[in-house]
Amino acid sequence: MAAPPSILLAVTAPELVLLVTGIFAIAVLYSSVGHAGGSGYIAWMALLGFAPSEIRPVALGLNILAASVATVQFAQAGLFSFRRFWPFALLAIPAALVGGALALPTRVFQVILGLVLVYSAVRFFVRKADSAAPPREAPLPAALGTGAGIGFLSGLTGTGGGIFLSPLVIFLGWMDARAASGLAAPFILVNSIAGVVGYYWSSNPHLPAFFPLLAVAAVGGAAAGSRLGSRRLAIPAIQKALAAVLLLAAAKLLLT
Repeated sequence: MAAPPSILLAVTAPELVLLVTGIFAIAVLYSSVGHAGGSGYIAWMALLGFAPSEIRPVALGLNILAASVATVQFAQAGLFSFRRFWPFALLAIPAALVGGALALPTRVFQVILGLVLVYSAVRFFVRKADSAAPPREAPLPAALGTGAGIGFLSGLTGTGGGIFLSPLVIFLGWMDARAASGLAAPFILVNSIAGVVGYYWSSNPHLPAFFPLLAVAAVGGAAAGSRLGSRRLAIPAIQKALAAVLLLAAAKLLLT
């Protein structure tokens, strides 16, 4: 299958407004739970006609900006713990570097992205409540292996990995939801940086000229969302609406 044509040089003013508005809204929603918005950015760009090869560098770049803001906000709220963070990040960083350097055939990449978006949507529809039992320490081998696997997938797809890490550590009883949010933001940040390095090392990508507008939208949205999220504001109805957008984008990637 031929790669979809580039739209980087063919975005009209109304399309750009729609793109920037969507990036801002996604950054608000994702950062409220400590995420940077990678799967949301991917979904929105896919719906607006970006080619898969254009999606990954933009998503990773926006992830770095949004995750930086969210990391600061959640750290200021006392939710970041280096002791919990380093076992997941240690092997995730080199794995994300390798994942970012891989260039997959367009159709394979579309299918992987589509499946990631389906998973992300399901996570918004079905959220596990915190257990009444106190969290237990993650075993070091399990944390290292989990970080490596998610790091590789994050670099490969441009998602950052938080959408996989947060529900997993909650499900396994290693952290409650707020601690998982404090872990996710810096985890996404280091993975996205490593993914970008790997991607630029193996490719010669070009960010669109309007990327600064997307960056402002992502930073502004992340600042608002992480501030609200670190103060216990829940927005489940809006998150379910976002899940519907993810499913639409997944269908487009998987069926075209």
